[in-house]
Amino acid sequence: MVSSMNDLKKHVFYEMIDLAGRVFVHVGYSENVVIGNRGFLKEEEEKGIVLVFNKRMNFVWEDDGISVTLVFGTSPEKCFVPAEDILSVFSPELNAQFTAYPSDKKAEEKTEAPPVIKKSEKGQKVVRVDFHKRK
Repeated sequence: MVSSMNDLKKHVFYEMIDLAGRVFVHVGYSENVVIGNRGFLKEEEEKGIVLVFNKRMNFVWEDDGISVTLVFGTSPEKCFVPAEDILSVFSPELNAQFTAYPSDKKAEEKTEAPPVIKKSEKGQKVVRVDFHKRK
């Protein structure tokens, strides 16, 4: 299941970058994620980090994740992002987002799922999901 989910993330990533020219990747904190010598800032350990990729960049998505050199400020940092630690892939230009909630118990505690409100109407169950962004 994990492998097929990672394949889906990869597919969505490449489709978005082909259509829009760039794609954003929200990466959750993990000891397996390498962000050069910089690492994760305190706030990023809690909320994750958003990395931006474009067609001109030299990156490689192998079976286990993305290898790339990214620039933070003026410092180039060698990075590796395991596919399992990618929480979402999105494109503002396409107004599209793919989100995969982590299976790790610790990560689930940090990531809130959208609230689901269940109601009963005339004997039928209706599920409403609130997709508004929480502050």
